[in-house]
Amino acid sequence: MTSLLLEVLAGRAAPRPPIWLMRQAGRYLPEYRALRTKAETFLAFCYTPELAVEATMQPIRRYGLDAAILFSDILVIPDALGSRITFDEGPKLVPIEDAAGVARLSSVNLHAHLAPVYETVARLRASLPAETALIGFAGAPWTLAAYMVEGQGSKEFLAARRFARRDPAGFGALIDLLTEAVSSYLLRQIDAGAQVIQLFDSWAGVLPAPEFERWCVAPAARIVQTLKAARPDVPVIGFPRGAGVQYREFARRTGVDAVSLDTTVPLEWARDALAEWAVQGNLDPVALLTGGAPLLAEAERILAAMAGRRLIFNLGHGVLPGTDPEAVAALVALVKRGPIEQKDAR
Repeated sequence: MTSLLLEVLAGRAAPRPPIWLMRQAGRYLPEYRALRTKAETFLAFCYTPELAVEATMQPIRRYGLDAAILFSDILVIPDALGSRITFDEGPKLVPIEDAAGVARLSSVNLHAHLAPVYETVARLRASLPAETALIGFAGAPWTLAAYMVEGQGSKEFLAARRFARRDPAGFGALIDLLTEAVSSYLLRQIDAGAQVIQLFDSWAGVLPAPEFERWCVAPAARIVQTLKAARPDVPVIGFPRGAGVQYREFARRTGVDAVSLDTTVPLEWARDALAEWAVQGNLDPVALLTGGAPLLAEAERILAAMAGRRLIFNLGHGVLPGTDPEAVAALVALVKRGPIEQKDAR
């Protein structure tokens, strides 16, 4: 059997939309919560291939999803570059305040530090059936830089945005370092067995248009260009969360094969504006958290809105921790009946 996800990303017709979910492995699964106790810290969990493989495989075994996504975290790259990271109700980093802080980072040990991740990818590819695509991923430079400068998560990332305006050359050096590191990291994932790449720019939406172009679009374009030059057959999904009407320009300028839409993007707009690309998304995670008839009605609406288009069914962001695993099962079953919903939509 062939992978539905790879078929859709290659522009070929598929009998139904493939489905996978961001954060499909995680705290909502009881088997994940049990597994998580086997590592002292979250980063240790990510860097232990046996545990990361098992976490990745749990939702595949339970739901038969069309793709597995490597269990890891976007902040492993800052960690490998020398930022000190802990996780305590969210990530905590020692903030980078200026160009001198950027200069203290180094990519010399990048691949040695991330070798366990590459081992995890290789083990996964050997374990997964042929019809289940393996997705590798990384955080995009802007989002990584935002965490590194802010020192933690934020709604506005004011410290990062001020650094970028106050010292664009110094901030640009950080973006350049991250762009090179992300490109190299993703190539290693591909060589280990990743068949699809997703680039997460989770905080793209906080930037106004000129900064969005400079700090999100341009670095993503460089990463995609590097990947395509070396591994042209591996598709790339871009997720500039919160980009709004800038989604189209992002897709056009970066060269991605598909765009993952956040919950706020109207599918009626996306259907026409993004007709050249496969579209991934964009069920509200709260609908999945709610479950029952409201969930199924919302999923039906998405299937109907994108009938006849290249759709990868997913969420607009990640699965929320309190989600009922049975709600996920019901959603997967609905999408896998694809042709019925597609026929009704017409």
